[in-house]
Amino acid sequence: FSQWVNWGKQLMDLHLNYEKAKKYKLKQVDIETNKLNKPKLKADKEAGKIYLDQTTTLQGIPASAWDYKLGNRSALEWILDQYKEKKPRDKTIAEKFNTYRFADYKEHVIDLLKRVCTVSVETLKIIEEMPE
Repeated sequence: FSQWVNWGKQLMDLHLNYEKAKKYKLKQVDIETNKLNKPKLKADKEAGKIYLDQTTTLQGIPASAWDYKLGNRSALEWILDQYKEKKPRDKTIAEKFNTYRFADYKEHVIDLLKRVCTVSVETLKIIEEMPE
């Protein structure tokens, strides 16, 4: 029983304090381009990459980070989906309010992806220790 308590504490600490989790050592590749830098926020699970925009790619994402699911998607996929630019359908909203721009949050998203990658990998390690 005490082992289950320990696993529960570890999981709670990981998930409640995800913003303070160690950043997973992902390789950030930045390239120079003269093109307009459009956000992509696309994942290539097999290659272990996330394409943030036309200039920045994160590499070295372990397969286990994609295996930790929240519903039907991995935690990393949820982040990519939630930070995509979405245009308001209502023209009044688009005209009168500032709309979200990925470029303004790019560094925050990179930081969040690295931390959530750690949480995902560590969560699966703990779960794999548990008997079925």
